[in-house]
Amino acid sequence: MRDKERSLELLAPAKNADFGIEAIIHGADAVYIGGPVFGARAKAGNAVSDIARLVAHAHRYRARVLVALNTLLRDDELEEARRLSWQIHDAGADALIIQDMGLLELDLPPIQLHASTQTNIRTVEKACFLEAVGFSQLVLARELALDQIRRIADATRGVLEFFVHGALCVSYSGQCNISYAHTGRSANRGDCSQACRLPYSLADQQGRLIAADKHLLSMKDNDQSDNLRALVDTGIDSFKIEGRLKDLAYVKNITAHYRGMLDKIIAERPATRRSSVGESTFLFSPRPEKTFNRGATDYFVNGRQENIAAVESPKFVGDEIGTLAKCGGKSFEVTTSENLHNGDGVAWFDEREQLHGLQINRVEKLPNGYRLFPPPGDGKLPTGLRVGAPIFRNRDQAFERQLAGKSAERRIAVRLRLFETTTGFALEVDDGQGVAITAMLSHPHEAARNAEQARAMLRENIGRLGNTVYTAECIDLDLSGAWFVPAAALNRLRREAITALDEARLEAYRQPPRRQATEPPAVYPEHALDYLSGVLNRRAREFYGRHGVSVVEPAYECGQEKGEVSLMVTKHCLRFSFTLCPKQIKGIRPDPLLLINGTEKLTLRFDCKACEMHVVGKLRKNRSLRLREK
Repeated sequence: MRDKERSLELLAPAKNADFGIEAIIHGADAVYIGGPVFGARAKAGNAVSDIARLVAHAHRYRARVLVALNTLLRDDELEEARRLSWQIHDAGADALIIQDMGLLELDLPPIQLHASTQTNIRTVEKACFLEAVGFSQLVLARELALDQIRRIADATRGVLEFFVHGALCVSYSGQCNISYAHTGRSANRGDCSQACRLPYSLADQQGRLIAADKHLLSMKDNDQSDNLRALVDTGIDSFKIEGRLKDLAYVKNITAHYRGMLDKIIAERPATRRSSVGESTFLFSPRPEKTFNRGATDYFVNGRQENIAAVESPKFVGDEIGTLAKCGGKSFEVTTSENLHNGDGVAWFDEREQLHGLQINRVEKLPNGYRLFPPPGDGKLPTGLRVGAPIFRNRDQAFERQLAGKSAERRIAVRLRLFETTTGFALEVDDGQGVAITAMLSHPHEAARNAEQARAMLRENIGRLGNTVYTAECIDLDLSGAWFVPAAALNRLRREAITALDEARLEAYRQPPRRQATEPPAVYPEHALDYLSGVLNRRAREFYGRHGVSVVEPAYECGQEKGEVSLMVTKHCLRFSFTLCPKQIKGIRPDPLLLINGTEKLTLRFDCKACEMHVVGKLRKNRSLRLREK
């Protein structure tokens, strides 16, 4: 059952501490970041000291820092993970995001636990179980529809988190083993080879081609901008932006975009509020389409839809801006009504529908468009240019320049009161959230020659908070007379007060408490677990055994020879995409199809009752050695 009074959280990615700081400045209520190891983005690790630096900044705004410790762990890694969890807690982080249930059997610090998207939460039963074993926040599967989310929300009390923007894995998170089967690199251990972004051909069992060299498993990017109100109404509390490997312009732009949208929703609903404090002011207008994306889809939130895959390219194509009008010499001309700039990036598809692109060195304005000059080189124009072909812009230099420097500031409103003491003056600063401090100034009470001018000077000097994170909501001069106080003394008093307020607010901050597991231990919804359940270590087996599971199969990464199995389970259905679904055409049979990349052939099997597609294959020779040898 949901509380009527609710906090809504905008959760942004942090590749590193500096990115996290900028995300908070641009309006994030929380950020998630990887630690030194064991994060599901192996290339986005951070030292504990950097996490501590991010925590110090975040907590000034009552924003949270969540640390991803969300890979599957080998037995010999458990102790290191346990020690790291304590270091993260001691650095002040607010929660651990985890996938491996073996961690719950260890001596963890009293830190809040969040169930990673890799725990594959799609049912009420799974959500209730994870709450019962101690998780405070649940990252729901991206494939859920609104009615499914509502049922989970009605049955749970914890914070429900949902991805609202960014890249989509075609597989249910935690249910993909293609990368490990083909390369020895495990997605569940933060090292995905992104086989889903490769081009494939689709054929029937007789080898007849249905599609050739398309990115059939590459999803468009998630964009729930139009569904935010519905997600709030169904019970989502935390709105998550994907992108711990994305650049800083993306983090700034997308965070600012959703900050504005959530603020409008909160203003409409008196029972909702932000989960952090401070107001962001932007020095640019957010434009989500301007930073990296593969096109937009709201996926399955409103039910199954067509055209959710970015079949033409897994890269950032950009907005169509015009057509190629002329090509020759060392330049080409584009007919467009858009303003182009030196440094813009443009892209186009050749006759074989392969994507090409470049960053423009120089532009010349023409009556109906621009002449574009590629970077200096061998004097030849790029390949694939065709007169009449659409031209796209995937880098707007003017927009990028806006984001390159200071693009936002975030201020916390405070109330200031200057009053007299027996020995001089005092300045009280109140943050409105229960923290107030008073700084003292010893100075004689000297009557000012010009009362009006003296009061204006006092107000101006006390309110100079421009180089701090605060802004003056009100300034009260609680004085019996108009006193002269030198500007230098007032400035010193103000600085001492703000320093004391900073310290007091950080001292008052409390890391959220860990949810206690229920006793007796909750019973897991299933009696048996297969290789897709991610049990890689003995402590995970002990966890599930303690919760009533009688059969536990080792994770696929253990390297056991299983023959052909489901390497991926996905809601994306290629039969549906090519109008071959029995629900679309009566009488057609859901026979297997073949997915082909070079010499690699994968079988597609269709579970029409569950409305899912299974990508079936086997472990390549010697791939099982890689995980064990590390």
